[in-house]
Amino acid sequence: MIVEMRTYTVQAGKVPEFSKIYQELGEKIQGPILGNLVGAFTTEIGPLNQIIHLWGYADLADRSARRAELAANTDWPKYIAAAVPLLERMENKILVPLPWSPVK
Repeated sequence: MIVEMRTYTVQAGKVPEFSKIYQELGEKIQGPILGNLVGAFTTEIGPLNQIIHLWGYADLADRSARRAELAANTDWPKYIAAAVPLLERMENKILVPLPWSPVK
């Protein structure tokens, strides 16, 4: 298993608005396609105004196939059009669990 950590830095004070847009538009599309939301978080200490999603995949091929399906979804551009204006930056990391990690 791999975990993709997607960090969205939104405009100051816009975390609630971004979260609402995601819940209303993005979640219903991403959830069934990407399939394994390990967790969703916001920051309290450190860099602020961030939303972090952790998505689990079997491997990079699984991730690529699911991301391609998401990009092809005809409803996805509606979410992108609503969410992207609130973003300042996006960062993506692929995390590989260590043998002793509770997430395998």
